[in-house]
Amino acid sequence: MRLVVDANVFVSGVFFRGPRYEILDAWRRRKVELVASPEILDEYRHTGEQLSREFGGVDLAPWLRLLNARAAVIEAPPLEHQVCSDPDDDKFLACALAGRVRLVTSGDKALLRVSGYSGVIVMKPRSFVDRHLR
Repeated sequence: MRLVVDANVFVSGVFFRGPRYEILDAWRRRKVELVASPEILDEYRHTGEQLSREFGGVDLAPWLRLLNARAAVIEAPPLEHQVCSDPDDDKFLACALAGRVRLVTSGDKALLRVSGYSGVIVMKPRSFVDRHLR
């Protein structure tokens, strides 16, 4: 199963336990394939750096190396028009569409509101884990 993961889900999965970590662990164990664009990878790094300043002792670097080695990184042209109320979130939909991925996992309300756009379902991490990993 191919999946686009928003930055907060990815970074929270590195720093904390729970459904977000379960998603990353499933990816690490090759039960899901993460699909990302260079813009998404940049947001992972930026968000991770911010959180690491708050919560010392967690090293994001091994996860980023794993991403570079195993994630499907694709070029995702921007959407033709803004879809999410937060235009920064459109990159996750663009990546899903370009990568022919039907699932995005996010807790972001702007993304959740547009679930179903062009056939892309946006699902909260807990729902994804319950439906697809258990």
